[in-house]
Amino acid sequence: MKYKIISLGCKVNSYECSALASLFKKRGYEESFDNECDIVVINTCSVTATADQKSRQHIRKMMKLYPHAICAVMGCYSQGNFEYIKNEIKPQIVVGTSHRDEIPELIDRYLKDHKPIYLVDNNPRVFDYEEMGVTSYSENVRAYLKIQDGCDNFCTYCLIPYRRGKMRSRAKENVIKEATFLVEQGYPEIVLTGIHVGGYGKDLKDTSFSELVDELVHIPNIGSLRISSIEESEIDDHLIDLIINSPVLAKHLHIPLQSGSKTVLERMNRKYTPEQFLQKLQYLREKLPNIALTTDVIVGFPGESEEEFNETVDFIKKCGFNMLHVFPFSAREGTGAYLMKNQIDPRIKKQRVGVLLELSKQLWNDYVDKFINQDIEVLIEKNDESLNESYGHTNNYIDVKIKDKCLKPGQKVVVNLQKDMIVSK
Repeated sequence: MKYKIISLGCKVNSYECSALASLFKKRGYEESFDNECDIVVINTCSVTATADQKSRQHIRKMMKLYPHAICAVMGCYSQGNFEYIKNEIKPQIVVGTSHRDEIPELIDRYLKDHKPIYLVDNNPRVFDYEEMGVTSYSENVRAYLKIQDGCDNFCTYCLIPYRRGKMRSRAKENVIKEATFLVEQGYPEIVLTGIHVGGYGKDLKDTSFSELVDELVHIPNIGSLRISSIEESEIDDHLIDLIINSPVLAKHLHIPLQSGSKTVLERMNRKYTPEQFLQKLQYLREKLPNIALTTDVIVGFPGESEEEFNETVDFIKKCGFNMLHVFPFSAREGTGAYLMKNQIDPRIKKQRVGVLLELSKQLWNDYVDKFINQDIEVLIEKNDESLNESYGHTNNYIDVKIKDKCLKPGQKVVVNLQKDMIVSK
């Protein structure tokens, strides 16, 4: 049996696809790198309307390309659009954001009776954490480690709590076991990932996120540990002390802001005020002057006035972020924001995205300039023998190109950072 797995959307989806691939390989299935294919799995995304469209397109495309293969669909889009997929696209197997670990058994079942299987639970808020075994998703030398699933924040723009379900933590012993496995496999960097990473442990009695990180950084021979994203309220003193004192923990945090306007944050149902957010960042800067701080911002939220947008611009400058990930608001049916009045014209959203992207470039250039002519350690991710160049990143998230050296991926080297070595974000 030969299989293909298509991942759409976030790194969590990619991780889950890698986990499923490991289950297939245990059964002796082979990954297909050509047109021969017996099984196609699509892990769908539904974070925006565009993501929904891409999910539909990919399901249809894969079924057309491999008409004789068993097509299995899973993920956020299938969780919320099960009836449409069942009635209009008609793949052989559909699950949502549960039962994904059962897909190999569901394929066996289909091969016996050739009857379509639709296994989508109606209420994802009751799901338990779905353990798929020791596995990994990696990009070159960087391996991703999933530690939790779901979210309980219910921001008014977001479908994820309704599609992914409640916040649920992975058993700590399984996180440690997989991290140890990744270290033994030689991965020099591990990235903690999930839907609400900093929420880890809130549903457990005996641990918290920072306590988990403390155990992970003390795994023998671990190289580098990076946190994919964390809310400001979840950055406690324990975690800050670990970033300060542990050479393992990356000197970079991605802290979602979404808006710098108090009134917009209230409409978004975010759980902090700009003042609280700024206070935490100032405390971080005081303790870690050179830490890289990046963020997410949504523009064009319903009712966002020019004044509110300018409040966000000014607040970002005050926070001293080093880079921004900017997204135009996407109205998702089923969320509180979908029904809000005063939806913003797409042209205004586009213009505001452009303003913040220009600001992001300026902030990033100002940040990396502080490290020019300094010795800095770089983890090599890839090389290009034809150009005799190597590429990697520093502990604080700066992407670097090293000329006239073809270095081995996974190797750590110290370089004197120069302007022409910086890879633009």
